[in-house]
Amino acid sequence: MAAGIGAWLLLLTPDKGKNQPISVGTTDEVTSLDPAGAYDAGSWAVYSNVYQSLLTFGPGSQTPVPDAAEKCGFTGTSLTTYTCTLRDDLRFSNGRPVTARDVEHSFERMLGIASDVGPAALFPKLESVTTRGREVVFKLSAGDATFPLKLATGAGAIVDSASYPKDRLRDAPAVDGSGPFVLAEYQPGVRALLEPNPHYRGAMQRPTTPVEVRYYAEGEQLASAWRSGDVHVTHRQLPPRMVASFDPGKEGVQMTEATSAEIRSIVFNVRKGSPMAERAVRQAVASVVDRARIASGPYHSTVEPLYSIIPRGFVGYSTPFFDRYPEGGDAVERARELLREADVETPVGFTYGHRTGETSAAEAAELRRQLEATGLFRVKVVAADWKEFQKGYASGAYDAYGLGWLPDFPDSDSFAQPLVGRGNALQNGYASEETDRLIAITQRYDDRSRAVLAFKRLQEHTAQDVPLLPLWQKKDYVLSRDVAGSQYLSDGTGVWRLWQLSWL
Repeated sequence: MAAGIGAWLLLLTPDKGKNQPISVGTTDEVTSLDPAGAYDAGSWAVYSNVYQSLLTFGPGSQTPVPDAAEKCGFTGTSLTTYTCTLRDDLRFSNGRPVTARDVEHSFERMLGIASDVGPAALFPKLESVTTRGREVVFKLSAGDATFPLKLATGAGAIVDSASYPKDRLRDAPAVDGSGPFVLAEYQPGVRALLEPNPHYRGAMQRPTTPVEVRYYAEGEQLASAWRSGDVHVTHRQLPPRMVASFDPGKEGVQMTEATSAEIRSIVFNVRKGSPMAERAVRQAVASVVDRARIASGPYHSTVEPLYSIIPRGFVGYSTPFFDRYPEGGDAVERARELLREADVETPVGFTYGHRTGETSAAEAAELRRQLEATGLFRVKVVAADWKEFQKGYASGAYDAYGLGWLPDFPDSDSFAQPLVGRGNALQNGYASEETDRLIAITQRYDDRSRAVLAFKRLQEHTAQDVPLLPLWQKKDYVLSRDVAGSQYLSDGTGVWRLWQLSWL
């Protein structure tokens, strides 16, 4: 690979003009252009550029600031009433003024449609949304200090009530938003052309350069596009072996380690009828998985083993899965004893699903090898493209499945309620009164350091119940050539800052 990297630098810089789009390549996929119908990184990356939320995150900040709103805040100390005043100078890309009623409509339809792969799971405490002139009032069933952070995500995207039906997702591949960009052209799975929105008003700087997002099915295709000069910026996901061998010191190419907390887990389907409904089976899997071999094998040491649902760098991080299921030694015998005590017949047969892709397939093969080598499991691996994979795990088609997760907002709660809370976004059927109680405790505190103990107890309970098994944590990488601002593209807040990009 070293020779190949050197060859990239021999490529001629394309003849750029002010209006030539900057091309950004990614393997993330857009599930839906309708914010009520998607809860994934690829879709939300687009949302942060073409839609507005009441709040957003400023560059490098973990505190939300007004965007479509003039001001927002809790009323009283119970953290159950949150009020925002909408700006009066906003327009959708179709020219229609943005009103408080549009905000109300956006939340009501998102919660009402409650798509299996939508973001409704992020707002279990939201009881009502009402308006008074330009004011929008959110009523919560219990205190939630993280509610403003959730408003600043793609789940809070404001849509035009005249264009987005109340009771169903919008079918047209179009966007009526008020964000920094306008969606000028869109070919699903191929490209999205974003042009600067001259009417944008809000917290972000107005973009000066159009951006073309190009979508690739696999990392190798993205790598090929980078080498050929078809893309000027790459972000998520280059092949691990390419990242591992890349020399960031090469002149003419910039490599930025973006702030991120991407994790990946094995998610267990705990619905009745699945072998994973038996906790002892999940605990036995947790006992024998060797994360270090996964990290050094399929991922070429570009990831680090993770023993916590809350990753390093976040409040409440601990290592309960290591403490309860230490790797090596007599791990297989411990797993065998767990199954014997639960009267589970071995080998336990189950299906493991994953998204198509070379790295995901290699990870699945390694997991299968490890599990079947114990003599305790028989694994059938099933691969599907992203949309079919989402439908599959939401419907219970897999007994276990590999799923990556990026925080929706910069707080540990983004790894709690959406992952293990009742009605969680992983669609695995898991619900626990103790889990919900501990999550509620963590959400009470404005001072997030006061939630540390509850987060640690939550993690210990999760390690005992094992609705999911954390595998690894990784950093994010952005490669660019001839483009300024790529270091600001991703900063761990869930916002994809395409407006920061410009030609050198």
